[in-house]
Amino acid sequence: MNIKPRLNADGITIHTSEEFEGMRRSGALAAKILDMITDFIVPGVTTEALDTLIHDYMIDAGATPATLGYRGYTKSSCISLNHVVCHGIPSDKKLKDGDILNIDVTCILDGWFGDTSRMYICGKLSRKAERLIDITHTALMIGIDQVKPGNTFGDIGAAIQAYVEAQRCSVVRDFCGHGLGRVFHSAPNVVHFGRWGTGAVLEEGMFFTIEPMVNLGKPHTKILADDWTAVTKDKSLSAQFEHSIGVTSTGCEIFTNSLSNKFYPTWS
Repeated sequence: MNIKPRLNADGITIHTSEEFEGMRRSGALAAKILDMITDFIVPGVTTEALDTLIHDYMIDAGATPATLGYRGYTKSSCISLNHVVCHGIPSDKKLKDGDILNIDVTCILDGWFGDTSRMYICGKLSRKAERLIDITHTALMIGIDQVKPGNTFGDIGAAIQAYVEAQRCSVVRDFCGHGLGRVFHSAPNVVHFGRWGTGAVLEEGMFFTIEPMVNLGKPHTKILADDWTAVTKDKSLSAQFEHSIGVTSTGCEIFTNSLSNKFYPTWS
């Protein structure tokens, strides 16, 4: 690979082999944060309290929360409950038995952004929530299976969409994965639906997230008055999993794997 990163013809940064190490460290920290928070997901805890734990852990590790102050956002994580699709703002809202929630964190460590999210269960798991979470996690891994040089970003989206819709669920169209590295969001947009063989061709050295959002009902969303919180229009349950990955010569490396094997399932 080149000594310095470069932009390809599609405006996507191609990173060097040395730069994978920075992403490994930031991704590992992001995963550790989500491992840590697992034991605190109990009825009665507020999402604000969870965010404080996440913030303090990140700071103690020598990192910075990427979301804090980003476009006016005031928290160190996004916590999305039940029919909230993404960008739920931590608050004094208390978790209830049976809630499902996605926690999304991005840390900046030594200038590198590690971005990941996963699902949690508060108390008793309902069958429909379990099914949705299973489908969403499988969809993420099916998308990741498409990541190798020569495939296209359309292949990632097509694989996810085909699987999810075969399960009689829907893929959210309004939000997508993104490039990252030394910046929070960059090219490419990684959509979770599409057509095989379309879009930019994957190249070794690309860094990006795959983060499908799957609804039990229809795919349509709306943004609440806070200008951040996205919810399902039909109030159906929604779930999401996210990994940061880098394209290698033979496939991909997942930077945000849980070394404690807690990425999925987090409630076992």
